[in-house]
Amino acid sequence: MALPRVLSVIGAGQMGIGIALVASLRAKIPIILLYDRDPSQITKGLEFMDKLLAKDVSKGKTSEEDAKAAREKIISITSSSASSSTLNNDEFGWARELGERGSDMVVEAASERLSIKEGIFRALAKNLSKDAVLASNTSSISITKLAGAAVEGLGSSISKASEEGKSCAGRVVGVHFFNPVPVMKLCEVIPGLQTTEKTLERAKAFAVACGKEVSKSKDVPGFVSNALLMPFLNEAIMCLESGTATRDDIDKTLRLGMGHPMGPLQLADFIGLDTCLAIQETLYEGTHDSKYRPSVLLGRMVDAGWLGKKSGKGFYEY
Repeated sequence: MALPRVLSVIGAGQMGIGIALVASLRAKIPIILLYDRDPSQITKGLEFMDKLLAKDVSKGKTSEEDAKAAREKIISITSSSASSSTLNNDEFGWARELGERGSDMVVEAASERLSIKEGIFRALAKNLSKDAVLASNTSSISITKLAGAAVEGLGSSISKASEEGKSCAGRVVGVHFFNPVPVMKLCEVIPGLQTTEKTLERAKAFAVACGKEVSKSKDVPGFVSNALLMPFLNEAIMCLESGTATRDDIDKTLRLGMGHPMGPLQLADFIGLDTCLAIQETLYEGTHDSKYRPSVLLGRMVDAGWLGKKSGKGFYEY
C-alpha cells in the first residue's frame, strides 16, 4: 500500500508534533506540512521537536544526518483566516494551501472538541483532492460524525447518501496515536460506518511505516483504549475527592501493588486534565451511562486552569 507523498498535520501540540516527527523520521514521508491556527504554537512545537531529535542523536538512536533531513522536510503553514471566530466558515486559507500543495493524507490533531474537528473536516473535504485520506487523531470522538461533517463541506446540494457523499465520507478514518508519539508503540485505527476498506488499509500502512503496532476498534465512544482507561482515571479522582485515600497513597497503590509505571493521578496530569475531562464527557454523552459521569473535582480543576504537567499544576506541581 502506497504511503502519502505529502502529509499534512493539523495541530502543533504534543500529539501533532509527535506525529509529524515519526512520519518524517520513521515513515520517510517526503513532505510534511504542519498547520496550527496559533503561529506561536508552531514555533514552540518545532523547538520541542528539535530537542527530541537532539536527544536521539546524543543517545545514538539517530544520526545527525537523519535528524537534519527529518527536520528539513517539515514545512510550517499559517493563515489568519483560521481564527476561532471563523472556525465553522468555509473560508479556510490554510486548507486551500494544503490542497494546492498536493496533500494526499491529513492527520488532524486539534483539540478534543467535536465542533472544532467538524469545522476542520468540512474545510478539508472542500479543499483537498477527492483521493486524499482524511484522518483524525481523536481519542474518543465518533469517526462517523466526522465523516458526516466532511460531506457537509461539499455543500448542501450533496446528500450524505449520494454516491459523491459516500465517496467523501469513505476516506475519513481514525488514527489514534498515543502520547508521547515517538515512544509509544501503538496506533489504534478506527473506521467509521462509511470508511472504505482502501482507506482503512492506507491508514494501517501509514501507522506501520511510522513504526507502530496497529489495533483496530469499532467506532464507539472512547474506542477500546479510552473506554477502558478514562473510567479508571476518573474513579481514582473520585477516590481522592471522597477522601478514600490521599493522592500519594492512590498512586502508590497502583504503582507498587499493580505494577503500573505511574499512578493514575500522575498519568492524568501527563495526559492533561482538560483532555481527560473532554474524553470523559464524550463517553458520558455518547452512552448516557452513569459510570462515565466525570468527577466533580476534575471539572473544578479544569475550571481553575490546573491542567496538569502542561500548565505547571494539576494533582502534582511541575
